[in-house]
Amino acid sequence: MENYIIDQQITGRIYNPEDIMYKDFERCTFMQCDLSACSFTGVAFIDCNFISCNFSEAKINYVGLRGAIFDNCNFTGVNFSMVDKLFFSVEFKNCRLDHTKFYTLAIKSTVFTDCSLIAVDFMNTDLTGVLFDNCNLHKAVFVDSIANKADFSTSYNFSIDPERNKLRRARFSQDGLKGLLEKYEIVVVD
Repeated sequence: MENYIIDQQITGRIYNPEDIMYKDFERCTFMQCDLSACSFTGVAFIDCNFISCNFSEAKINYVGLRGAIFDNCNFTGVNFSMVDKLFFSVEFKNCRLDHTKFYTLAIKSTVFTDCSLIAVDFMNTDLTGVLFDNCNLHKAVFVDSIANKADFSTSYNFSIDPERNKLRRARFSQDGLKGLLEKYEIVVVD
């Protein structure tokens, strides 16, 4: 297999650990593929779409993701903190990202739509301008994060300490205010 793959549609493939090492994919579409066993060393995905793919527990260290769109993918337990930080722009739709880590990443303006983000680690993450559109953020960890201009207005089940995070001009719904007051043990009645 060549090292530069462009304009390909790949459907139903189960990848072995070395299948994608040191390869660049551009404008490719992956449908119903299992990439959970892959070694992502030296891999770049540029303007690629992933539909119903499995990345659960994948070791995605040193992968470049630029313009990658993930729709209905499973990322349970994936640690994003070692991805190529200069080469990272993604969008998630209908994805399961439970127990993932975005620790220390700058994910400015990333869009999460209808995603499960249960127990996600956003410690020291730059979330400036991020849109959490109808996402479940139950037990997500926000500590020393920058969430200025982030939009939480349609998301739910989050708890964010305004004293430990930067939230300037962040958006919340009235229901979401409960998640900002939780540490004070204030009871908000509807």
